[in-house]
Amino acid sequence: MPQLTVVTRDGTERTLQGEIGLSVMEVIRDNGVDELLALCGGCCSCATCHVHVDEEWMSALPPMDGDEDDLLDSSDHRAANSRLSCQIPFSAALEGLRVTIAPED
Repeated sequence: MPQLTVVTRDGTERTLQGEIGLSVMEVIRDNGVDELLALCGGCCSCATCHVHVDEEWMSALPPMDGDEDDLLDSSDHRAANSRLSCQIPFSAALEGLRVTIAPED
């Protein structure tokens, strides 16, 4: 299984095993990282799975759609590398992906 690294809000790094076909949010949640609330369960309606993707990975991700863009606009912590982790399908091509959980709004 491919791996991804998640950095929690306190700076702790964890390398997680991810099942292909899940979203990055599901990989993080299923590996017991409680900081990522994901209140809507991946429906792209709450932005509580906001992450900052390491810059070198941005071009490997699918483009952001309008709903994701609108939800991220509601965050005080939006950055150029912000994404909703529920909108990133996890695949073998993302082996080594590194994301940081955004501060809570």
